[in-house]
Amino acid sequence: MAENKTPTNCDLCCYFKSDEDSGLHVCSMALDEDEMLYFLKGKFYNCPYFKPYDEYGIARKQI
Repeated sequence: MAENKTPTNCDLCCYFKSDEDSGLHVCSMALDEDEMLYFLKGKFYNCPYFKPYDEYGIARKQI
């Protein structure tokens, strides 16, 4: 079975936050050791936590 290896675009994820102290962007999800290793190497495919960042989501709910 071929595995679909689509790289996760963390820049579009709502969990990808800017760290005030270090000035770096980090994933705010609690990744386990294996997931963190793949994340740091840039080999994190098909992230199960990926949720698109939608800055207008709250505004749509208010309408």
